Amino acid sequence: MPNLLILGGTTEANALAQAIADLGMPATYSYAGRVDKPRPQPLPVRVGGFGGIDRLVAYLHDNEITHIVDATHPFAAQMSRNAIEASAVAQTKLAVLTRPAWAAQAGDDWRHVPDIGAAVAALSGDPRRIFLAVGRMHLADFAAQPQHHYLLRLVDAPGALPLPNCDVVVDRGPFAEADDRALMQRHGIELVVSKNAGGTGARAKLDAARSLGVPVLMIDRPVLPQRTELASVAQVLDWLDHS
Repeated sequence: MPNLLILGGTTEANALAQAIADLGMPATYSYAGRVDKPRPQPLPVRVGGFGGIDRLVAYLHDNEITHIVDATHPFAAQMSRNAIEASAVAQTKLAVLTRPAWAAQAGDDWRHVPDIGAAVAALSGDPRRIFLAVGRMHLADFAAQPQHHYLLRLVDAPGALPLPNCDVVVDRGPFAEADDRALMQRHGIELVVSKNAGGTGARAKLDAARSLGVPVLMIDRPVLPQRTELASVAQVLDWLDHS
């Protein structure tokens, strides 16, 4: 029977963890530790990074891990790259449980940029009221554009913030379009900055932006080496059965 390591923290990872627990398969769920109060899981949980490729290889060997499912956020590029390299060294099978990227629809006004740095550069110019939906880790990058008033929605209440003008909403998805539309109207949002995370839990802000005629600065996903990509829990279970 496989002994699985789930690199988690996403809705997809949570669904996989429940399915694996229901089967009674040996598995560990790993959180990166970015959130103060991660969701409880029906599997044994570890929290925190592995400390680089060599230590991840050691963890795989020490715990006799046979399979890894990378179900991290599509922008957790460093963890994904480490998993690719460590799985090759440890000869551990690896697949990624990925969600489709968002695609613009009729009525959307999107401008694409390749990364966070390009998004920061794109915000040069006159002050605007911006819904900055990029997560807590990247807020300091946008301190280079302090002229704007930012709306931040964060999972945990923040400490000191690097942005001089901002409003903070502490909330956890999934979100509804009507609620996000009301939020954006209440704050007079003129631009949404978003990572292309995909999935349904955070899409509401894009639907709200479309309905309000608000443009979106969309940060494209990082490019990663080719991996076995799976799109559903059922596909992961089939892969575990046949690999």
